[in-house]
Amino acid sequence: MSSPTGPASGLPVRMPRPRQPGRHRRPEPLAAPEGAPALVLAVPGTPAAATRSLAEEVVSIARSELPGLDARIGYLDGDDSEFPTLQAVLTHAAEERSARYEQAKAAGMDVKEPDGPVAVVVPLLAGPDSALLRRIRQAVMDSRIAADLTDVLGPHPLLAEALHVRLSEAGLARADRARLFAVTTAADGIILGAVGGEEAVQAAGITGMLLAARLAVPVMAAALDQDGSIASIADQLRSSGSQQLALAPYLIGPEIDPAVIEEAAKEAGCSAAEPLGPYPAIGKLVLAKYTTALGIAPQQAQGAPVR
Repeated sequence: MSSPTGPASGLPVRMPRPRQPGRHRRPEPLAAPEGAPALVLAVPGTPAAATRSLAEEVVSIARSELPGLDARIGYLDGDDSEFPTLQAVLTHAAEERSARYEQAKAAGMDVKEPDGPVAVVVPLLAGPDSALLRRIRQAVMDSRIAADLTDVLGPHPLLAEALHVRLSEAGLARADRARLFAVTTAADGIILGAVGGEEAVQAAGITGMLLAARLAVPVMAAALDQDGSIASIADQLRSSGSQQLALAPYLIGPEIDPAVIEEAAKEAGCSAAEPLGPYPAIGKLVLAKYTTALGIAPQQAQGAPVR
């Protein structure tokens, strides 16, 4: 017989922990859905150790956001040895899925033959580049593997944040507008250098507006891969009153030879920040493209309630 304060025997009772109400509840642990397609990061540019390190860090960020995620890297110009091509990675993912099914079937497990896409291919591109996207699409088609291809990562507010951080790291912008001290090398005009022609410049302009709101200075997009584009925008900024310019590369890094950025900065007569690189937001945006393609929200990955 129990008393109001415990059992009559005096044995301890494990009481349930009180549930935290509303938005203060501890979030449910997330994990990739069982049997979910692989996330394949399509990396452009000439493969190199630095490119591989960047891609691996981006994939690591995505995995940390969604444990259990099968994330792989395929290089558009790979050699199928040290740098596996996108086509080879897709083929290998399909072979592994078929092998898992056959093993489960041989073990007497009641399993359904896998259907749906084998992989979701996410281009490692901040903005649209029709030439590179055409090659990625062709590689997916040549693999003859069922795979979904997502859009590029931008435009997005997180990319504006990443650009701000890269500029501040180079001493070309305040870390945040709340700081009272001045950065003597801070630019009063930003050239956003995109790759991919006019379409890329227009898309970069959207992120540029977000960056301008963060920095409270004019931001104009130009094409790094078009002769005269950077110099023309530099002239426009100076004619409108900006005296100290900065070049912010609106790209991840592998898309273009770093020497092109250096030459563009010289052409504009200004300093340049580093490319976006493996900034944490890049990995999060890659994962967001993956989950959107599957029609799931990150909070729903393991059945967690959406609030």
